[in-house]
Amino acid sequence: MGPIIERCCGLDVHQAVIVACILVGKAGRKVRREVRQFAATTAGLLALADWLREERIEAMAMESTGVYWRPVYNVLEGEFRLIVGNAQHMKNVPGRKTDVKECEWIAELRRHGLIRASFVPPRPVRALRDLTRARAAAIRGRTAERNRLLKVLECANIKIASVASDVFGVSGMRMLRALAEGKLPPAQIAELAVGRLRQKLEELTLALEGSLEPHHRFLIDLHLRVLAATDVAVEEIEAKIDEHLEPFRAEHRLLTTIPGVDTANAAAIIGEIGVDMSAWGTAERFAAWAGICPGNNESAGKRRRSAVRKGNIALKTVLHGAGVSASRKKDSYFLDKHRRIKARRGPARAASVMAHKLGKAVFHVLAKREPYRELGAGYLDRIEPARLAKS
Repeated sequence: MGPIIERCCGLDVHQAVIVACILVGKAGRKVRREVRQFAATTAGLLALADWLREERIEAMAMESTGVYWRPVYNVLEGEFRLIVGNAQHMKNVPGRKTDVKECEWIAELRRHGLIRASFVPPRPVRALRDLTRARAAAIRGRTAERNRLLKVLECANIKIASVASDVFGVSGMRMLRALAEGKLPPAQIAELAVGRLRQKLEELTLALEGSLEPHHRFLIDLHLRVLAATDVAVEEIEAKIDEHLEPFRAEHRLLTTIPGVDTANAAAIIGEIGVDMSAWGTAERFAAWAGICPGNNESAGKRRRSAVRKGNIALKTVLHGAGVSASRKKDSYFLDKHRRIKARRGPARAASVMAHKLGKAVFHVLAKREPYRELGAGYLDRIEPARLAKS
């Protein structure tokens, strides 16, 4: 295969340095190669951009190495035809691994048009993605901190979790603060309960009698302070997310019409894929990219079991959670489909199918700019009357 780009560049990106190789020359003629190394600082990236301008580079490519490619993309975006490729698809011949060989190989692949571009959303969407992922990480951290606090209570033989359904509700937090102070007896701590939990005062008193030592009280107070700080951080992140959602307000409202997709899920979905579905073209390609559809493994006419591809982990997590929520909506297509798959293949496969169906619904809602249209619980029976009669 002959070259299709006369002036191209390959970048081998690292944390501290960037090795760049340019290839200049027409097809059938001797190619001029030049390799330079630049610092990964902003000054180094600007020097790289100046060099590429001098050489009149038409196209570039680099691997999606961790997050190290992102500063490079931010500086070169818009001015050069830059492709971010999957590192697994760009592996060089084994036994020839150096930074220079790596960037030369990437340049050769780009010169011949053999690199498939990874999806990189526009800058406003990338900013929203950073915020939604930060919110998800903060919530995971809060959950881990709560579990550590519950572990301290169990070690002190405090059994609030066996009586109260929500240890971190209003009543639970009041009792936890009292335990951290260590001034009230169990009966008075139980009196801090409010609402329906007051019907279990006797059980609460027994659950609060334990061997609470000074270091236990210190750890409870420490975990409570961390939880309070995390709650403040989550509120601040959500406020920033709301600001960055302003250009996508219409699409955000459309996504919330899908069962199981609340405002937080809708913001996370937009942060991962944006609102322009032309990058995938079809719902099937989108589902394959997201990693929410079955894989293919066929040879000699025989189909074998294949694992689902890794895909976009953050998006897949959101779709799985939203799919489980959608499967609980009464008189809905998702509930009917979930019951059918669960009966035949089990709950795990049913959850994967719900994520797949919901992902395709997200694609069509954003592609058509129309709200979700509920098919109803009897939709599958209507389109398969023969199967219904057989059942």
